[in-house]
Amino acid sequence: MNAAYFEAPADGAPRPQHPGDPDFRPAPEPIVNAPWPVVALTVSIVVAYLIQSRFPLPLVSAAFAFSPSLMLEGHPERLVSSLFVHGNWAHALMNAAFILAFGAPVARYYGPRLGGVVAFFLFYLVCGVLACLGFAALHWGQDAALVGASGAASGLMGGAARLIGGQGRPGPMFSKAVTGMGLAWIFVNLIMAFTGGALIPGAGDAGVGWEAHLAGFAAGVLLIGPFGWLAGKR
Repeated sequence: MNAAYFEAPADGAPRPQHPGDPDFRPAPEPIVNAPWPVVALTVSIVVAYLIQSRFPLPLVSAAFAFSPSLMLEGHPERLVSSLFVHGNWAHALMNAAFILAFGAPVARYYGPRLGGVVAFFLFYLVCGVLACLGFAALHWGQDAALVGASGAASGLMGGAARLIGGQGRPGPMFSKAVTGMGLAWIFVNLIMAFTGGALIPGAGDAGVGWEAHLAGFAAGVLLIGPFGWLAGKR
């Protein structure tokens, strides 16, 4: 029989604790338990608005907002720049919270390695771009301006729904999680479509880009798997 020997700790040194010990204290949980790419993206939304808030909103919108008419005039960069500007603090903070909530499972699935981090950020941006294009499809050639990360955040929501349905991996596109969250999101956006910004703090008379929200969600549901291949998931 083999005997195991453990060196006793030196006097004054902390002794190991176990869950059965009366003095056991679990390690404190971090305040934000989310992968660093999600935290970085959330912070970038807040910092970007902090800088933006020093300038008049009409000036910011003219320089960065997306509109179908500008896209047709040769400004595809607005598909990305519009994701980092917001209408007010409430708009920016709601999107930051949305990203923090739904981005965490997506980032964990893609993983912490370089390929996974790149896949996460590309997934976010592509969902945001497709959300803008979904908005443009229903407002073709119009001057309607679109700002905010809601479409991209909706893509994270769609991706998270697939992961919930697959218990950590992309599940069926029509799993209970995807259909349940999708129908709930459609219902919420239908309400916003009829009420405009009346139910959103600080929105005033501004409309809500519900078209971008639904297009972003659909993009997230469809693309969570293909971007997983980019991250080396099989």
